[in-house]
Amino acid sequence: MKFSLLIEVQPDDASAPAERRAFAECVEQAVLADELGYHEVWAVEHHGLREYSHSSAPEVLLAFIAGRTRRIRLGHGVTLTPYRYNHPIRVAERIAVLDILSDGRVDWGSGKSSSRVEQEAFEVSRDELDGQWREAFEMIPRMWRSDIFEWKGKYFHIPPTPIIPKPVQQPHPPMFIACSRPETVELAGKLGVGSLNFTAGNDEYLARKVQSYRSALDSEQGPLRRVNNRFCCTPTFLVLEDDRQACEVGFRGARFFQEALSTYFLSPERLVGPLEVSREALSASELTKVMRDRNMPGSALTSIIGDPNSAIETITRFCAAGVDELILVTQMATIPQDLILQSLRIFAEKVMPHFCT
Repeated sequence: MKFSLLIEVQPDDASAPAERRAFAECVEQAVLADELGYHEVWAVEHHGLREYSHSSAPEVLLAFIAGRTRRIRLGHGVTLTPYRYNHPIRVAERIAVLDILSDGRVDWGSGKSSSRVEQEAFEVSRDELDGQWREAFEMIPRMWRSDIFEWKGKYFHIPPTPIIPKPVQQPHPPMFIACSRPETVELAGKLGVGSLNFTAGNDEYLARKVQSYRSALDSEQGPLRRVNNRFCCTPTFLVLEDDRQACEVGFRGARFFQEALSTYFLSPERLVGPLEVSREALSASELTKVMRDRNMPGSALTSIIGDPNSAIETITRFCAAGVDELILVTQMATIPQDLILQSLRIFAEKVMPHFCT
């Protein structure tokens, strides 16, 4: 099992000071994770999702982190790849430069975004979203492998062009796609790329998704793929010595994170105003229930929150379902930075050794 961090850059309000503080705290977490032996730091790309994610330029953020770290891998989780967000040539160039400057530490994830805020801001046609993404995703690894790249497709017509520089990792950095639907999980397997998943459902549901991915990996993959067999999940996370304190603070943060995500990605409305989600502590009865239910048979497998023993119990369930990497959602707007850093240290010392060989 690999343990990584997910950076959303989620401020506790939309003010400029809170925004700057959130960026600084994310970098501090990544530097500490590098020192403690975490596998990777993943940065998202989002636009206009106020208070949910202010990470609009992950290539800049990851480059800054690369210069402050030595071992930890750098993941795009993900680059929005339909061309109105990012032209594929620019994506290929940026990933290659980061791979060079980090001495081959980059993983590249690709996605589309289902948020109306982003789609309409960039004038992305929903009818063409999947086609634009799929064509760009096919093009980019070919750019990395070709001395002179040429393409004639539905959305792109590129004359013979040298795409430079080339990445350090050959034939190209490991590739992933964001998988918000079961059919996308299967597609990731068929393409031979890693699967990036938000956590949802219970053990049985997760195990079925993993099995669908593994079965698809056995089918024919594209000829230019570096096969990447990794199924990843993103549980919300806080591990402290005091189980009740971890749950009080952690589940409050998890509720904020999940409600913010639902507001932007599941609601039919296009929200551009203040984010109206709960920021208060759970009631005593709510806290008692989530603490009691978190590792009950059949319970939702969406968070790693509690003391080290509880965390070990939860991660054992992820392992049993076949998950390869847990990308921990550490930075949730309502959780103080000192507790996040404390959590990273405790987890590295008392939990990771049970699963890392």
